[in-house]
Amino acid sequence: MTTLSLTINGQKHGPVEVRDDLSMNDFLREMLGMTGTKFGCGAAQCLSCAIIVDEPDGTSYTSPTCIAPAVNFDGKSIRTVEGHARDGALSALQKAFIDHFAFQCGYCTAGFLNEGQVLLEHLARKPVPREKLEQTIADALDGHLCRCTGYIKYHEAVRDVILADSNRYLIATK
Repeated sequence: MTTLSLTINGQKHGPVEVRDDLSMNDFLREMLGMTGTKFGCGAAQCLSCAIIVDEPDGTSYTSPTCIAPAVNFDGKSIRTVEGHARDGALSALQKAFIDHFAFQCGYCTAGFLNEGQVLLEHLARKPVPREKLEQTIADALDGHLCRCTGYIKYHEAVRDVILADSNRYLIATK
């Protein structure tokens, strides 16, 4: 058993004793009731279980939770799909996913949403030229699997959010 303390969606959790082999996915779903993070393949290949890990320097990245022990997240700050909405209002990315119907069964949506959010935050710090946008989105979403083949809709939704605030996410061209 190991003591775990972390911050999830801005709220501190712990200290709590967990088994050393308890996956982060099971910790979120079974111990905290946060069922938005899905268990897909169990081998970190589909990334339906991806969450956002926030670094102290303000950067972030996604991490699978199905094979990662919860204890690996001790002391970290993470975000799950439940943390995107603010005061009951959906984020721009969530709205775009709905507008584009960028899901069918919805199983992979949380992973795509978290990856899209990390991309938006990255582009806000380091914009790209418009001509590199399509490849940038494709590279960011690469590795996430959708059994319903909603890839194009996810891509379009992320692109629309970026283009709607192009001064923030894209390098201005002359």
